[in-house]
Amino acid sequence: MALPKGIRILAAATLCIFFYMVVQIFKAPESLEAPGSGKLGKLDKWTKDPQLDPSGEPPEPLRRVEGDNYEPNNPNSARINATILSLVRNEELDDLLQSMNDLERTWNHKFNYPWTFFNDVPFTEEFKKRTRAATKAAVHYEIVPKEHWDVPSWINMDLFGESVSVLTEQKVQYMPKLSYHQMCRWNSGLFVKHPALAHTQYYWRVEPKVHFFCDVDYDVFRWMQDHNKTYGFNINIYDSPESVTTLWPETRKFMADHPEYLKENNAIEWLQDKERRPGHNKLAHGYSTCHFWSNFEIGDMAFWRSQAYQDYFDHLDRAGGFFYERWGDAPVHSIALGLFEDKSKIHWFRDIGYQHIPFFNCPNSPKCKGCVTGRFTDGEAWLNQEDCRPLWFKYAGMD
Repeated sequence: MALPKGIRILAAATLCIFFYMVVQIFKAPESLEAPGSGKLGKLDKWTKDPQLDPSGEPPEPLRRVEGDNYEPNNPNSARINATILSLVRNEELDDLLQSMNDLERTWNHKFNYPWTFFNDVPFTEEFKKRTRAATKAAVHYEIVPKEHWDVPSWINMDLFGESVSVLTEQKVQYMPKLSYHQMCRWNSGLFVKHPALAHTQYYWRVEPKVHFFCDVDYDVFRWMQDHNKTYGFNINIYDSPESVTTLWPETRKFMADHPEYLKENNAIEWLQDKERRPGHNKLAHGYSTCHFWSNFEIGDMAFWRSQAYQDYFDHLDRAGGFFYERWGDAPVHSIALGLFEDKSKIHWFRDIGYQHIPFFNCPNSPKCKGCVTGRFTDGEAWLNQEDCRPLWFKYAGMD
């Protein structure tokens, strides 16, 4: 008996997607080679969570409040060119205020760095009124340009629809939400092109419905500048390999064309590890899927504006994986940092207590309250296997 027409069409589309992925994978070079490695107090064996040990502040120099040097209206303040940044919807206002209140209480009420909010539609007056009331610092409201948010012209929306069907069956989270794909693409490479950030160097990304638990008494942005750091992370986890099936093959193709972008003291071993989660490495065709969870990131925008990163982002953008798969800004940022930056310039902010459901970073410090020291998750026990910090500490250290 003949199959119904709808089933035949779906089967044909599934085969098309399968062959598309096979072509991308087999066009890629087999592997990337690490030209060198650095030594930064590496942790070869994971016997307990390092957060169970007492945590202090990072190394000096640490810039602190002295008199009115960080007052909001001081034209000669000690603040540098930086902002707290959030892509947020009007309907997420209450969740955003939770995040704002936590970060203001623990850090920004002392340093008064400006907040910059982005949305693909205009912010409501209620949103503006209530966020302005949550801080003494300056607040800016920006709209993402249409050309940065719209689905690019080279994306085949029929193929996108079929990809959604296939990967939803594989339980890839958020796959059906077009806005999620647009958000990941914007956060990956387009946010630094917004005119409002043209003259901004450092940013701290904050999302709605997160928690900050620890008093931070130094200027985090000045610390990044003084210590020549490019990127600061908090949580380091594995991704769903089904969501990034062709990301590493595309990366290998790019690096075959641009070997000059590979840094000497890189983190390739972290990116290509196949010992700890071999199933992930296999499904992601050579990528461990380890990444810095980018809902918390403190970074120097000069890296995202660099020729290496912009060329890499453009290559990935044209490949279509932001839509045909679910490439997130977290793995894209992490792979780029692991290849194009010296890993000594990537810092673990162990002293900044943080939660984004379902994961924590909770230091052992008298400055912290509201979280359980050393707890990685308060969810199901199996979530503990998602922690990729052991690999980062093994290959890069705990700086």
